[in-house]
Amino acid sequence: MSSNQSVLFEEKLSKSTKFSFGIGQTVHTILSNVAFAAITFYYNVKLGLSAELIGIAWLIFATWNAINDPLFGFLQDRTKTKWGRRIPYIRFGAPIYGILFILVWFPLVDISNEVALFFYLLFILFTFDSIYTIIGLIYYSMPAEMVISSKARANLMIYGSIFSALGFLISLVIPILLLTGSESTSVDPTFLIAMVIVGIVCAAVLFICSYYLKENEYTQIEEALGMVDSLKETFKNKPFLIFEVSIFSFILAQTIMITAVFYYIDYVLELGGVLGLLPILIFFAMVFAFTYSYSKLVEKYGLKKTYIISLILSAVGFLIGFLIGRTLITAIVFFIIIGIGFSGIFLTQQALFAETIDHDEILTTKRRETSYSGVNALITKPAISIANFLFLVTISSYGFQRASQNQTETAQFGIMIGFTILPAIFILISLIAIKFFPLDGPEWNEQKLQLKKIHEEKERAYLAYLKEQGVI
Repeated sequence: MSSNQSVLFEEKLSKSTKFSFGIGQTVHTILSNVAFAAITFYYNVKLGLSAELIGIAWLIFATWNAINDPLFGFLQDRTKTKWGRRIPYIRFGAPIYGILFILVWFPLVDISNEVALFFYLLFILFTFDSIYTIIGLIYYSMPAEMVISSKARANLMIYGSIFSALGFLISLVIPILLLTGSESTSVDPTFLIAMVIVGIVCAAVLFICSYYLKENEYTQIEEALGMVDSLKETFKNKPFLIFEVSIFSFILAQTIMITAVFYYIDYVLELGGVLGLLPILIFFAMVFAFTYSYSKLVEKYGLKKTYIISLILSAVGFLIGFLIGRTLITAIVFFIIIGIGFSGIFLTQQALFAETIDHDEILTTKRRETSYSGVNALITKPAISIANFLFLVTISSYGFQRASQNQTETAQFGIMIGFTILPAIFILISLIAIKFFPLDGPEWNEQKLQLKKIHEEKERAYLAYLKEQGVI
């Protein structure tokens, strides 16, 4: 390791904790990504809801999507139970998560009534996103709570990245296999059966994983900031705001990619079934293959530089995709490049977010992981609605017709614009923003060492508190 990235202290987690974190990430990713990746395609192509109404639903939903995250994050940071601050939400929220996931695919209205279907889509977006937010805030912020050194976080995120990517893969494989490649717009009953099984299994696994996660219990005796003060302190954190500009742009790109890949495979490559999965499998093979290499880059160059390298590769990959990605062979080439890029992004992004929380603790002396996750979502989750709206507007403007399996060349070109050029632009914006991120280098490492000592003092104070209470 270079001198400016030397290891200042060692932190270790048990393998059972790291595996539980990773597996929990997997099932959370499956539930959320299957729903949010396929829901636009499903309601538009399979259920017949117009692209315009779906776009309006996403924009209306953006209001609640912005409000609920800081609210839930604030409540979680103030939670005090015998199970901890985070774990009860995962344990008791898991069954609700599974039930709402299943209801995404079974509209409880007459689907021939477009108005009723529109309002059901709004209902499911509001409710499913609420439970997704409650659990997602925790999984996104857990690396910040479990360890604080960059090396330990990178090691934890090897598990998080690989398992999350596995969930990401599964969440694309199932809809691509069962929703694309058919000349009929009717829903395959096999798909519905699969969704029921996925909902039940993932909820059960998430429940079990909650028994193996680790929390810093001393945080429960800290006096929490009020909601207004919490928001003020969060927005005073300049590194956090810089990170938010970067991640907002990246989420725009990632959401467009996830939504657009179904249209790209079905209408541009004109593939279905197993063959349609080949580019996706190649993408995730690269994610898995390069995760360990990126962890070594983190040790040598730090989180920020590794993240920048990943963004550059991803942007280049999308631009190459626009130029050559109209056949299966050339599609594989550009999926290889963006897969290598996304591997580094998956590994470093949450760890960079955790750095901003460490900086906040230095400023406020409080650990406020889910408050930060909530504000992060307040700023970035509207990107999900905006991304879906932008993609739908783009393909509609180029003449996409949902009822036609064979799209015109102009419509195919519109899908390519949406699938490659838009993500490339947003990733480049993300890259420019993160170059200004200051939490990097030897001075920051020294501050992290002091933070480690503060945590040790808090742990000693917590043990003294437990003795006073007669617990130990």
